Amino acid sequence: MGLFISKYSKQPVQAMEISLERILLRAQVIIDEAEGRHITNQGMLRQLGMLRDAMYQGFYVLDTLRYRDFEEEDAGDHKVESHSWALSKFSSAKRLCLSSSSTEASRYLEVEDVLDRLRNMIIDVSESVMFLTSYPRLHSQPYSKHILMENCMFGRQMEMELVLNFLLHTPPCSSRLNRFDVLPIVGPVRGGKSTLVAHVCNDERVRDHFSQIVFYRHGTFRDEDMVILTDRSTMRHAQTRKLLIVFEVVGELNDNLWERLHSLCTSCTTSGSKIIITSRSDKITKLGTTQTITLKHLPLEAYWYFFKVITFGSTDPAMHPKLTYLAMEISKMLNGCLVGANIIARVLQANFSIQYWCKILEFVRGNVEKYVSMFVEHPCDLLDGIKHAYIRRLGRTGEDVYISGLSQTCSSQEELPEITVQNLLCGGVKPPYLGRTFKVLAWKSLLPPYHCYIQSCEIQRLQTRIGKKRGPLNN
Repeated sequence: MGLFISKYSKQPVQAMEISLERILLRAQVIIDEAEGRHITNQGMLRQLGMLRDAMYQGFYVLDTLRYRDFEEEDAGDHKVESHSWALSKFSSAKRLCLSSSSTEASRYLEVEDVLDRLRNMIIDVSESVMFLTSYPRLHSQPYSKHILMENCMFGRQMEMELVLNFLLHTPPCSSRLNRFDVLPIVGPVRGGKSTLVAHVCNDERVRDHFSQIVFYRHGTFRDEDMVILTDRSTMRHAQTRKLLIVFEVVGELNDNLWERLHSLCTSCTTSGSKIIITSRSDKITKLGTTQTITLKHLPLEAYWYFFKVITFGSTDPAMHPKLTYLAMEISKMLNGCLVGANIIARVLQANFSIQYWCKILEFVRGNVEKYVSMFVEHPCDLLDGIKHAYIRRLGRTGEDVYISGLSQTCSSQEELPEITVQNLLCGGVKPPYLGRTFKVLAWKSLLPPYHCYIQSCEIQRLQTRIGKKRGPLNN
C-alpha cells in the first residue's frame, strides 16, 4: 500500500497539471474557431457542446489543483465539504473530490480522468475540425474575453445555433395553411429563455429573413397586438408576409389562447412564417413541429469559468492566485445564480485587495449559512419566486436589509433607481433611508431584451426587526 501511495508524489501531479493546461489550450483553440462560424450541422454542434463542457470541467479541475494550498490554509469550520447544500444545482460538482481532504492518489486519478476525457473528445472532433472552414465566418469585433462575455450569451452557443437553424434553414413543415413551424423552448425561471430568443432575433440575418418579428410576453392578446398581425402597412415585404412570432407563456398555457393565436397567424401570413414559444412547463412540447430545446442551469464548472472571467475582466487571474481562490470559494456560495454572479463580481471589482475579498467571502458565506439554517432555502432563490428575505449588510452588524420583492422590467419602460444593490450591501446607503421602503437596482443586463431587476428594500436595525412581525416567507 505504501508503494502505491508513493507512486503519486507531487511531481506526477504537477506534471499532470502541465499536461492538462496544454490540452485545454488545444480545446480552447477549437472552441474559439467554432464559435466564430455559423455551423448548421446539428451533429457537429452537439459534439462541440460536449467538448465545451469537458473544457469547462478541465479548467475547474486545473484551478482547484493550482489553489489547493490556499484551501488547506482555510482552516476552521468553513471547509468546502461543509457547503454541499450550496451545490444543489450542480450535479456534476458532486463527482469532484479535489478538496483539501483528498489524497494525492485521488487527485492524480481525477486529473487523469479529465485528461483522458479531453483527449478522447479532441480525437473525436478532429475530423470535424477540418470542415469548420467550410462554414461562413460570423461578423465580430476582436473583443477581450470579458467584454465578449458581457455582450454575448454565455453557455448557450449550441442552443443559439439550433434556433438560428430553425429560423433560417428549416423548410416549412408542410404546405397546409393550418400548420406552422413551431419551436418550443423550455427552461427554469430566469434560465435565459427570453434572453436566448431576443439574442437570436437581434441577429441581422434573422431580421432580414422575416417581414416582421412580433413579441407577446403577457400571455394575453390585446386589440393593438392583433392589429400588428393584420395591418399590411406595417409589413416591410407585403408580398411574402413571412412573420416570426415569439410567444412567452406566463404560467400555464391557455388552450383557447393558443387556438386564437394559431388561427390568426394562418389567416394573416404565408408559408415560411414561424413561431417560437417559451415556457417553464414542458407541456408546450406537444405544440412543436420540431424538437424542443431545453435549457438547464449552468453546471458548476461552466459557472466558475463565467464568474472568473466577468470578475477579473482584463486582469490575468494567474497573477493573483489568492484572489482567484477566494473568487472560486465565493462562486460556490452563489448556487448557480447568474444575477448573483453579476452583482458580486461588481462588488469585488471595486477593490482588488485580499483583505477586501476575504471580507466579501465571509459576508456571502455568513448570509448563506444563516439563511439556509433558518429557511432551508438559498438566498439567491429570492430571484426564483421567494418574496421575502433578510440579508446582513457588510460592515454593519446592527442592520439588516429586508427585501420584500423583485420585479423585472426593461430599461426603456421606466426610470431606474439610482441606488444599486452594491451600494446597499456595502454600506453606502445611510439614513434617511433607515426604516423606509425604497427601490434598488439589482442588475441591468447588457443583453437583449435588456432586463433590469429591481428590488424593494428596507434597512432595519436588529431590535426593530425583532419587534416587527412579517408574513410567512413564502407568501
